Amino acid sequence: MDDVLVIGGTRFIGRHTVAEFRDADYDVTMFNRGTRENPFADDESVTHFEGNRRDRAALEAASDAVDPDVVVDCVAYFPADVRAATDVFADADAYVYVSSGAAYGEERVPKREDDTALEPCSEEQATTDSAETYGPRKAEGDRAVFAAAEAGVRAMSVRPTVVYGPHDYTERFAYWVDRVDVADRIVVPGDGLSLWQMAYVEDVASALRIVAENGAAGEAYNVGDEHAPMLGQWIDLLAETCETGVETVGATARDLARNGLEPQDFPMYRSSPHVLETAKLRALGWSSTPQRLALQRTVAEHRENERTGRQFGPDRETEIALLDDLTE
Repeated sequence: MDDVLVIGGTRFIGRHTVAEFRDADYDVTMFNRGTRENPFADDESVTHFEGNRRDRAALEAASDAVDPDVVVDCVAYFPADVRAATDVFADADAYVYVSSGAAYGEERVPKREDDTALEPCSEEQATTDSAETYGPRKAEGDRAVFAAAEAGVRAMSVRPTVVYGPHDYTERFAYWVDRVDVADRIVVPGDGLSLWQMAYVEDVASALRIVAENGAAGEAYNVGDEHAPMLGQWIDLLAETCETGVETVGATARDLARNGLEPQDFPMYRSSPHVLETAKLRALGWSSTPQRLALQRTVAEHRENERTGRQFGPDRETEIALLDDLTE
């Protein structure tokens, strides 16, 4: 498998996926609309094919021009996207769909690919672009992958939990990096006991390559850090990485309510544990990056960019008022 077509490729997971395959000596082509800055514009080893992935004719043109051995679909947000791509690229050696841990519709610990039920998806949800329909749409995309595999396509799914790392435009994790890096006291909801497993972005990219090379048609593979710290432990790791000290003040739901807040107002908070079993992926030879190394890279890039995550969670003024209330 030499020629790889990455659908997407400029922002976060796609950007790292392009680099992963390029560094593994594949010939890489990005397929996207060209509306965002291309981080590989000066890299002669990466080609850009412009087109809208929701336009079937554009997909067919990319298929004819590139004739890819591998297709990695980073921006399939609707089930129809997956059905079209698995049809157009049916003859590829591998089609790998970037799904999500949000596809799971059952609260189990851990969530396993072959045992944990997926979200149902109605016809209306399948075409509605909203945060509430994201999980159902990803789950229906998984089912489209399974159907394609039954029809003879070597189609597979990779399900990351929430992803962090350099170039994370979502800024969910950036909120906590910023708070730890610049503040001496911060509020942590639920005493820091929230457990939401995360996945380092370079590990997601390596998982996509490993699944393309070694995965089985019709299978889904979870991706997440092999160690899942709780929120308070992440803050300790960040303080160590930032070489700073920060005092954490726990806040219960009642504490927050007195200040017009709730735990879900803080990024990375989850009321129930979200942990994905990764044994199936590890059996293919995958492993995750040590978290201290992942955080070093994440913090270094965070300090270079202008993203702070401050638009998420309570603003600093509100947080200070809450800290005063909690320590009176």
